[in-house]
Amino acid sequence: KLLGLGYPGGPAIERAARGGNPARFDLPRPMKGRPGCDFSFSGLKTAVRHVVEGLGSPSEQDIADLAAATQAAIADALLDRTRNAIRQFTGKTLVVAGGVAANETLRRRLEELAAAHGLAFVAPPPRLCTDNAAMIAWAGLERLRLGLTDSLDFAPRPRWPLDPDARPARGAGVKA
Repeated sequence: KLLGLGYPGGPAIERAARGGNPARFDLPRPMKGRPGCDFSFSGLKTAVRHVVEGLGSPSEQDIADLAAATQAAIADALLDRTRNAIRQFTGKTLVVAGGVAANETLRRRLEELAAAHGLAFVAPPPRLCTDNAAMIAWAGLERLRLGLTDSLDFAPRPRWPLDPDARPARGAGVKA
C-alpha cells in the first residue's frame, strides 16, 4: 500500500520486484536468528515506511528496488522461521499453502530448503493459492457441515499459540 501497488500486495510486490535491485535498501529481517517459530513483520513494515518517506516522490526504479528488497527480507525471515520449524518437528513433507505459496521467489526458496533437509515439498498450483481468510472460512464451513461447533463464550486471544497445551501468555487476551 505504501508503494501504491494495489491489492493484493503479495503479487503486486512480486511483479514490481522483478525489475528491482534487492540490495539497494538495507531492510531488517524480523526475528531472524531467534529461537522458535513465531514471526512478525512490524519492524519491516516500519522500515519500509521510513524508506518511502525518505524518497519523497519515488521513481519507478525506486519502487522496483524497494519491492525487491521487501520481498527478499520477507523471504529471508520466513525461511529462517521455517528452518526452525523443520528442526523442531518431525515429518517427511513441507507443505506450503495460502498466499505465500503463490510467490514464485518464496516458493522456490522453500522448495530448496525442503530439499536441503530431505523433505518432500508440496504446494498447490499458484492459481489455487488464495488468501488465508478464504481458506479459514472454508475450514469453518467444513467443520460446520460435520456438526463441529463451539460456543461463543470464549475470551479472544490475539496471540493464540499453535500448541493447544501452551500456557497462556501475558497480554494474550487472558485476564490474570
